[in-house]
This record gives sequence, structure tokens and C-alpha cells, in this order.
Amino acid sequence: MAKIQVELGPVQETLLIPLLGRALETKKPSGLINDPKAVEIVDSLDYDFAKWERTSSMPGSAIRTRIYDRFVEAFLSEHPKSTVVEIGSGLNTRFERVDNGEVTWFDLDLPDTIALRRRFFEDAPRRTMIASSVLDTDWMDAVHEGPGPWLFISEAVLIYLENDKARRAITQIGERFERFRFLTDITSAKVISQQAKHDVMKHLSSDSWFRWACDDPNEIAGWVPGMRLMESKTFVDTDRELLQRAPFPWGFLSRWAPWLIRRMMKGYTLNRFDRGL
Repeated sequence: MAKIQVELGPVQETLLIPLLGRALETKKPSGLINDPKAVEIVDSLDYDFAKWERTSSMPGSAIRTRIYDRFVEAFLSEHPKSTVVEIGSGLNTRFERVDNGEVTWFDLDLPDTIALRRRFFEDAPRRTMIASSVLDTDWMDAVHEGPGPWLFISEAVLIYLENDKARRAITQIGERFERFRFLTDITSAKVISQQAKHDVMKHLSSDSWFRWACDDPNEIAGWVPGMRLMESKTFVDTDRELLQRAPFPWGFLSRWAPWLIRRMMKGYTLNRFDRGL
């Protein structure tokens, strides 16, 4: 069977990085993630994944995904019949990993990405794909009809926007929704300036690189009235069990030199904001 051509914009192409990370972990006897769908998709696409397969940063995408999964699971344990919006869902399988049988779920992404996504996923009674930019607002109508409170997930998405557009994406959500949790990663100005040396990003054109520089997540909390920064963590701050199961060098360093990982990851944090919860 002929493989599927990948026709994505430069930023959208980055969705293939966490996809490969999940597939590689799934193939390991005791990987961090069990995601056979990711393996299926990687094997189905006509794309040069080899450029990333042996990079030392690739396991980091799987660690990040697991951290986000735990954020989502914690929210659903508090609000089982709520609504979740995966901003820039790409080819993620988070719904399959965390579905509690009650949540209403929306996968939001640009039209070219949703077109590719529909090759592998279908809408269901509690799960809907929306082809739209997060910077638009029409998608909020359908989401607002879902049961509150709402959880908005941005895993390696808003960091690709210019600073003013990242702020706009967040403030628009605050203008429409009263009770929500917002998850996003942020990168510092120093991280932005060093992408040409990054072992994964250097294989992509500069059009695919991070844009949004934020050195202090507390700044974001001030963009939306009543929104508070509840948690900000690096990879080192996650569960020790998760890090110690990670492949070399992550597992080794987490056990014997956590200070080194902290220094390596300085300027990149995963953040949880609450409003009205």
C-alpha cells in the first residue's frame, strides 16, 4: 500500500516530532508510553523520520506528553463531565489515553492538519475535530456548548506563535470562558535564540522554530482577570518514577545529576493556570 504524503505547513510539520517520540517509546519493552496508534501512523506516512530517531532530545517529547497526560487526568478526576479542548491536537492520541467515558472532547487544529488527522481518526459522540486556527473565535461557539468547566491544552503549540499572537490566543479564551484551566509550555528568550543548535529543531527550517519568548509565567496570569498561575514545572519537577524510567540520558541524569537536567531545561517550563476553579 502506498504511503500517505505529508503536506503540512512548516509549523504544522513539528507535530511529527511528538508523534515519533510516542512511537519510539511504544516499541520499547518498557517505554514511557503505549501508543500503538502512533506506530501505525508513523509507518503509514511518507516522511523522513530517520533524521530525528537517534537525537538525545527525542525522549523529552514523550516525557512532556506524559506530564501533560497527568495534568489532564487530575482535571478529569475533579471535573469528570467537563469539556477539554486540545489546541493544536496534531496527531495526538491523548483522548485514547485519558478518556474517562464522560468527558466532551474537541481536537482543534489548522485545516491541513485536520485533513491529515481525518485519515486516522473519526469524530465520535463525545469527540469532535475542528479545523480552525486558535486565533479565530468561531470554534469557541461549539466548545462553549459543552459542559463546563473547560480545560484548554497547549502542548508545544502557542510557543510557535509570535508574542502578540500567543497573548491574543489566551486573552480570547478569557473573554469567552469564566471557569477554566489552561495548560501551556513556555520558552525563554535564551531558548528561542539557541534553536539552531537544538538536535531536533536544527533539522527544520527556521520557519518552524519557536517564536513566543516568555521568561516569567506570572506575566501570563496578568493577561486574564482572575486567572492565577497554580503550577510551573520543569521536567525535573515531575514524578521521579517517570524520569527514572526514561531512556538514557534522561533516566541516568535524573538519578545521578538532576541539577544538570535542571540546567539543561532552564527556560522551558510547563504551566497550569486556573480561573474560577
